[in-house]
Amino acid sequence: MTEKFKILAKYIKDMSSETPDVETFLFVKENISKYQLNIDITSKALKNKLIEVNTTLKFEDKEPNPKKSYYEIVYTSIIKVDDDVKEKRDLEKIILCEVPTKIYPDLENSFLNLIHNSGHPSIKLEKKIDFVKLYNEKFN
Repeated sequence: MTEKFKILAKYIKDMSSETPDVETFLFVKENISKYQLNIDITSKALKNKLIEVNTTLKFEDKEPNPKKSYYEIVYTSIIKVDDDVKEKRDLEKIILCEVPTKIYPDLENSFLNLIHNSGHPSIKLEKKIDFVKLYNEKFN
């Protein structure tokens, strides 16, 4: 299958690691295994068949703990879509599935560096995100 888009640029648009104090850091160090990874993908049409695709990863505690850290990265890809892509469904698949699948190794590496450099060097993302599966669950 030939790709119907080209990634012209990719970069970290925003990155955040928030741990308010040492007590929070020590609490999080003991409880970080309960943190959950969330993903969000947004897009914005630019001109000349260019699209900005923002893939956001958040690693956070969903429990109502007063002491928590927050980790987030927004990874932006600027893509040019081929002229023969006319169907909305094809465009959705490119934005929600194909682009994130292609950039995910760089995104994951950057995000893990953020978490490791925030004092949690043993954290791994055990499951790889299957964007095709997520897309199919949402639209089929």
